Amino acid sequence: MMVRVRSLLSFGLLLALFEARPAYATIDYTVSVAHPERHIFSVTMRVPNVRNSLTLQMPAWNALYQIRDFSSHIMQVQARDEENHALPLVKLDKQTWQVTGDGTVTITYPIYWDEAGPFASQLNPDHAFLNLAMILLYVPDRRSEDTRLKFDGVPDSWRIAVELDSAAMSAGNATGAYTAPSYNALVDAPVEIGAFDEFRIEAGGRPIRVVVHGDAGDHAKLSDMLKRIVDYQVSLMGGAPFREYLFVFHVGPNFGGGGMEHSYSTTISVDVPAQLPSYSAHEFFHAWNVKRIRPQSLEPVEYTKEMWTKSLWFAEGVTNTYGSYTLVRTGLWSAQQFYGNLASQINELESRPAHRWQSAEQSSLDAWYEKYPLYTRPEESISYYNKGQLLGVALDITIRDRTGNRASLDDMLRTLNTEYAQQGRYYDDSEGLRAVAENVIRKNAPDADADLKSFFDQYVSGTAEIPFSSILERAGLSLRDTTQHRASLGFVINRDPGGALTVAALEQESAASHSGLSEGDILLSINGQEVPRAPDRWLRDHQPDERVTLRVRRTGEELEFSFPLGRVTDATYQINELPSATEKQRRIRDGILHGTTSPLK
Repeated sequence: MMVRVRSLLSFGLLLALFEARPAYATIDYTVSVAHPERHIFSVTMRVPNVRNSLTLQMPAWNALYQIRDFSSHIMQVQARDEENHALPLVKLDKQTWQVTGDGTVTITYPIYWDEAGPFASQLNPDHAFLNLAMILLYVPDRRSEDTRLKFDGVPDSWRIAVELDSAAMSAGNATGAYTAPSYNALVDAPVEIGAFDEFRIEAGGRPIRVVVHGDAGDHAKLSDMLKRIVDYQVSLMGGAPFREYLFVFHVGPNFGGGGMEHSYSTTISVDVPAQLPSYSAHEFFHAWNVKRIRPQSLEPVEYTKEMWTKSLWFAEGVTNTYGSYTLVRTGLWSAQQFYGNLASQINELESRPAHRWQSAEQSSLDAWYEKYPLYTRPEESISYYNKGQLLGVALDITIRDRTGNRASLDDMLRTLNTEYAQQGRYYDDSEGLRAVAENVIRKNAPDADADLKSFFDQYVSGTAEIPFSSILERAGLSLRDTTQHRASLGFVINRDPGGALTVAALEQESAASHSGLSEGDILLSINGQEVPRAPDRWLRDHQPDERVTLRVRRTGEELEFSFPLGRVTDATYQINELPSATEKQRRIRDGILHGTTSPLK
């Protein structure tokens, strides 16, 4: 029917309809790495079908939830038309330019990067690593158009590793062209270029490509570790959401630390190979959680400003839960290592005073402050990774307990995958997650109490103390508290370049601060005696609340301050298996360790 109607249209009407369609074409990028010693990527961008003007932007953030203003690395932007004539170009703000012109517009600019790590970009004589959102401009209203990326100036001994479709490969070296269906898809594919080591494995029913810059140790051990992780997680989630996956490892003391997830790859930087399993288990699980199972608050991606979300405790923290679950369930960790890690997470949360007032959801919202050293202090913030991991375990035990171990957190993740990720839907930050967890309970235990409102209100959006002892007991585990308290000055004693001992890192709410002491004060004496050269050893001989008197010099004047010593809590916990656990407790414990459900008959 459609063919018949179109055959009756006049040529003029067809032409008018064609011209009325929005421009849709391929935006081309060429990145030259010809001068690695200068740390400058030379970028050429070609934008077709420009009418009158063209707006260009550089992302202000990517990879980390931090505004990092990548445009500060661009030194000069120029634009030319198809006849190579310079076009008028005006910078509108710190990350936006406007070009006046028509047809195909060519933009060129150099951009400097020499920062190691998975959250940065680097070009040096050893290699090139590109997080493309830190390097490539985009057209704000044409981000959905096809893109093509080509590399120039690649040394003969270097190769390219990127998880994008290959458009063409030139003979003689690895210089090639790659395509992506949109800017978002393009910049979600990190690029490693260099004389790296490479091998492939089959895991999870898919080809897995492994690229190593540095020394990751024995390939057989690395392959075995990755195969266990990939096989388990793909099986857990009911199949791989990709046709191929790329691990890029930077191993060595000069690469920084951390991992960054992408839809079809991950980049991980570690000091030593022993750190690779925990990072790999965490980052690979992101192929589902956050890359496809996503909160509505992170869609659509907005590169120019913060994207506030309350769900990082789930997107990152529960991914931590599954990192630890994967390691113990695949035998890469023993049960004791799993318990030790879980205890250390409790130690971490309890040792941060901010856990009394900052919730998991608020910590998620405040992620954008993490670039500020003040914010990361224990009295200022908690980690959504840390509390989120603990909430994941607590929620798992709660679901297992209420359903008689018929269901678990695994079922919640699988439900999110099938009902949201695979349907192209995004969950509501708070209520959506709770609703899925409650539905899992109802489906598997219709007569059970499925109401999790109190759990989420108290421990996710609220700051009530998580009752770790009673929760772990339901899984046949005991929590032993060996916490100790010691005296604290409320500040750090620092030695300045001239040799003077000064007050530094003064805690704002400490008794020392309230007494009037200030950072930078030069310490002259404590209790009338010489300032101790080993403050920690001196404090071991004193008790919290014991009064001390400090004499200091400030701008030439000698002052005296008296205050009680503060109290520092060294939270230390141990987790052990209850020898007298009931059958239900044992089944829940075994279910956590092995990823199984086995209800009582």
